[in-house]
Amino acid sequence: MIDIHCHMLPMFDDGARTIDKALIMAKTAVENGITKTVVTPHHKNGMYDNEKRKVEAGVFTLQAMLDKNNIPLELIPGQEVRINGDILSEIDQGKITFIGKSSNYLLLEFPPMFIPTYSEYLFVKLKERGIIPIIAHPERNQVFINNPNRLIQFINEGALGQLTAHSYLGIRGKKIKKISRQFVAEGLVHIIATDAHNEKKNNFCLGEVYTGIKDEFGLDKKLRFEHNAQAVVAGDRVNR
Repeated sequence: MIDIHCHMLPMFDDGARTIDKALIMAKTAVENGITKTVVTPHHKNGMYDNEKRKVEAGVFTLQAMLDKNNIPLELIPGQEVRINGDILSEIDQGKITFIGKSSNYLLLEFPPMFIPTYSEYLFVKLKERGIIPIIAHPERNQVFINNPNRLIQFINEGALGQLTAHSYLGIRGKKIKKISRQFVAEGLVHIIATDAHNEKKNNFCLGEVYTGIKDEFGLDKKLRFEHNAQAVVAGDRVNR
């Protein structure tokens, strides 16, 4: 399995606090069947700035530690970029990390309580550049919860939705569990990821979620989610 959203880089953000904690996270991911992880430290969220060069250096160092400790997990550099007015210029300056083997997929995070007024314009400009935004955990944004039609607008313009495994299982509450299943049923999310911030075992529950989706929505839906995570990392087309 492939996880496209994880905060494993030590001391980069509110994820792993130490190298030892990062190693435990990696071991836990492997124990849960994850073979590749896109590490996505927060960038430009008001607390953390993690530009591309810094992230790539961190991935190189942590991967060496995993290899030294015989932990069979492949790390891929990424970012969880808080939507902001400087994204286009930061792309031009080489500060933004796209996911995987292409410059197409970009993990973007909205503030939890609102949608910035310039968001639609930004998404249009990204589309003009051939960049596909992946909206991180839309099920946790209050606007999308209250009015899923707002999310539909972004999806119809080419964006993808990334559901957090915790949300589907109800660990974040019944309301988020309900909206998560609604988004899955209506095709508003296309990828499932852990968004793991620490070494707790239930943070890496991708397999459990895939099983639940197969039971609730059928094998085809489960296989589509698995394929899409692989496609993002490989720079291939996602199935909507």
